[in-house]
Amino acid sequence: MATGNPFRNRVALVTGASGGIGQALARRLTAEGASVALAYGANAKPAQRLADELVTKGGHALAVGADLRRADAAAELVAEVEPQLGSVDILLAAAGLGRQQTLEEISVEDFDEMLAINLRAPFLLAQQTLPGMQARGFGRIMFVSSVAAFTGGIVGPHYAASKAGLHGLTHFLAGRVAGDGVTVNAIAPALITDTGMLPGEPDELRSRVPVGRLGQPDEVADLAIAMLRNPYLTNQVVSLDGGMHPR
Repeated sequence: MATGNPFRNRVALVTGASGGIGQALARRLTAEGASVALAYGANAKPAQRLADELVTKGGHALAVGADLRRADAAAELVAEVEPQLGSVDILLAAAGLGRQQTLEEISVEDFDEMLAINLRAPFLLAQQTLPGMQARGFGRIMFVSSVAAFTGGIVGPHYAASKAGLHGLTHFLAGRVAGDGVTVNAIAPALITDTGMLPGEPDELRSRVPVGRLGQPDEVADLAIAMLRNPYLTNQVVSLDGGMHPR
């Protein structure tokens, strides 16, 4: 049975820290005693405000910009974070692009950008951080996927494909590092408020959800923290979608 607090004095890197899910995860990890790097893309102000808030409350937090469309951004991000906070023990890849497009509208550039942010960047970040986790005998990696990976969703085929790719990445990595004390999982939410990625108006989307409402970032954080806390849980993709896709 797991005992103690696995997050205290650990270093967490959270991408997508300008959005609701990333911010909820960062708050929760800081409250649990982790030092947290909040990585943001084009929207610096929310991440910096949160970092300042967490530091004011006695936490250790740092806001760091990274253009995850660039292949070298992952290495640069880790190289900037680790000298200031320490080696990354927990990777939460929550950054995502969700531009809604039809099959006919999607250009090669659109497809490549979606996969670069949603799939390639999480892979490269895992590639950068996993060796250190294995060497230290502790690590947690969580990819934020989507129910669209199971259903195809309504954002677009490039989005669904990028999120489904995270599941394959999860399964490839998890079995290879489990013996080193590292867990690798994915969480697949759907229709979460305050993310900037809702594919429509909230009132219209609410009717799609069996529980009758949209999800909250804190509910995603609740499940994510429980998964990260459990050292026996690995190689899993867990849906959080209000009953939209029973599995």
